[in-house]
Amino acid sequence: MSASRLLSPLPDLLAQRGNADEYPENTLPALRSALDLGARHVAFDVQLSADRQPVLLNDANLKRMAGLDRSALELTGQQLAEVAVTEPERFQQKFTDIGVPTLAQAVSLIATHPAVTAFVEIKRASLRAFGADVVVRKICEVLKPIVRQSVLVSRDLSAVHHARQISSYRVGWILSEYSNLSALKSEALVPDYLLCDQELLTDSNAQLWRGPWRWVIQNVSSREAAAQLAARGAKLVATTSYRKVLREFKNSAS
Repeated sequence: MSASRLLSPLPDLLAQRGNADEYPENTLPALRSALDLGARHVAFDVQLSADRQPVLLNDANLKRMAGLDRSALELTGQQLAEVAVTEPERFQQKFTDIGVPTLAQAVSLIATHPAVTAFVEIKRASLRAFGADVVVRKICEVLKPIVRQSVLVSRDLSAVHHARQISSYRVGWILSEYSNLSALKSEALVPDYLLCDQELLTDSNAQLWRGPWRWVIQNVSSREAAAQLAARGAKLVATTSYRKVLREFKNSAS
């Protein structure tokens, strides 16, 4: 690695699904832990329950998070509140009483940290089940108390367009591929943020596409990778290993 690359300023850190290394992802304990560690950017996923209540979940199916082979989209908010999302395969019996958080609960938590930005991912499963208009409007409504702190993001380009049309929220598009076609679509959309998984980036040192957007690169697990991405133009890197990468950032600064 060149000396200039080593001297590149580090990007900001984003806690992907909270402090998901140490707590079940997308849960209030995971978010609280990230905020307690000083996170200024957090990201979490949102689905809609059967009665159209926004809740924090990545998977539509509850098998991985709760050991329950049911679709969260077919359960009411009240039913989901009684489901323990403890990631049993990953954590075994370490956690027992963590429930599915509502988006309203996450909003209340984020509101107590006014310097924090929340990246709220609108999931495709809910968009397919309920339609973009219902999903986007419900999420926008619940996010109103932290509208200035929120960024609506999705892999679904039409949902990002819709969010921009009906609201004043900042928006971000999560790329499914790092391609010339995606670049053209980005130029047409002109989002506030472009997000991309690190593994989708081409294996080169080329600069990320230039534009009025800020780049967020996801699934970053080391300070070295973060520095390389910053040199390519990334302003934020998202990690599920928040404490580990934060420690590496601090050690490099001392």
